Amino acid sequence: MRTAHMNWKGLFLTVFWVSLMAIFFAQVEIQIEGGAGWATSLPTWRLEQHWLLDIFWGGRAMTGYHAWMFPFIAMIFHLPFFFLQTWNWRLQARALACIMLFWIVEDFLWFMLNPAFGWQRFNPVDVFWHKQWWWGAPKDYWTFSVLAIVLFWFSFRDRVKST
Repeated sequence: MRTAHMNWKGLFLTVFWVSLMAIFFAQVEIQIEGGAGWATSLPTWRLEQHWLLDIFWGGRAMTGYHAWMFPFIAMIFHLPFFFLQTWNWRLQARALACIMLFWIVEDFLWFMLNPAFGWQRFNPVDVFWHKQWWWGAPKDYWTFSVLAIVLFWFSFRDRVKST
């Protein structure tokens, strides 16, 4: 009989660490942006409308801040590949899942920990830069959660073993 097992300890530790990193980065962004989300008050360039933003960016503005910050975070999650000088599809799936989890947790905590927002202002009117909402949360939270779960499953399941 062949069975597959999950590395639950590895998954738990990864989710814990990524969430801890998201807490710290949410606090950094709160200090940088204050109550003006999506870099609306930062001294940076902004591209408000473009058809590519609708496809790849959820209709949000592209800013100089985000153009540098998003790749930087992706590079951090890929750093182990360079440290260990290794790469495979399972590790790549895990890195992508971590990036998605990081941004979901970080974004949500930006609202919850930010004195200018909190739960009361977590809505489509006050959070205007998230253009599409499903079931009380930005659509990105739902779509990236599903993708991250699938990628985590793929990356943390042990290879099928004969028993």
